[in-house]
Amino acid sequence: MSNNPIGIFDSGIGGTSIFKEIHALLPNETIIYLADSKNAPYGNKSEAEILQLSIKNTELLINKGCKLIVVACNTATTNAIAYLRSNYNIPFIGIEPAIKPAALNTQSKAVGILATKGTLSSHLFHKTSDLYANGIKVVEQIGEGIVPLIESGKLESEEMRGLLQLYLKPMLEADIDYLVLGCTHYPYLIPMLTEMLPKHVKIIDSGLAVAKQTKAVLETSDLLNKSKEKSSIKLFSNGKITILNSILNHQFETAFLDF
Repeated sequence: MSNNPIGIFDSGIGGTSIFKEIHALLPNETIIYLADSKNAPYGNKSEAEILQLSIKNTELLINKGCKLIVVACNTATTNAIAYLRSNYNIPFIGIEPAIKPAALNTQSKAVGILATKGTLSSHLFHKTSDLYANGIKVVEQIGEGIVPLIESGKLESEEMRGLLQLYLKPMLEADIDYLVLGCTHYPYLIPMLTEMLPKHVKIIDSGLAVAKQTKAVLETSDLLNKSKEKSSIKLFSNGKITILNSILNHQFETAFLDF
């Protein structure tokens, strides 16, 4: 099993931000990535729809022999990971908005979180927020429209800049000093966000933490790939391959897969 691939899925290309962190930390691991761009974004779907899409992706990755699955989507994690862990006999790594470090380290006692509707309305997010953000002003903002723009190759468009200005305004008025990115698509916005935010505002995403957790679980489960052979990386999309290639700077093998 240790030579089997790590599986990663997301509602599109956003989870490649997680994939890159995992590949950098675990260069010997074979990885299969599924970009479910046909059904992006997950954030405005019902819990039942998100669960069915997560089951579909999970079973495809299990059929490809994956030894562990990373749910590289905040919305799928918060709405489906409990079910997946209960019904499939392999380890799952989830993605949660990193509200804990923001709440513990804020000096202004105000933090912003930019996330999808599906994440912000989930039980898991509210449980985490209630646990760590007591006495902290949390400015929640649904990133409506961001994922479709990224999925259509308009990451650096004026339309994107306009949305971000609109979404950051109430956070800046609240004097946030941390911005938590609650969607795996959003790390690709960091260059633009850095331009638009005051220098003292720190941006937090979960990529490196997820990679470290993946490594820890593989070690605990005795599933680390100890082979010295060059790892195989395959990324599949049921959307436009050109967008996936562009976001990855054409560095990896990609293919269209109708799933």
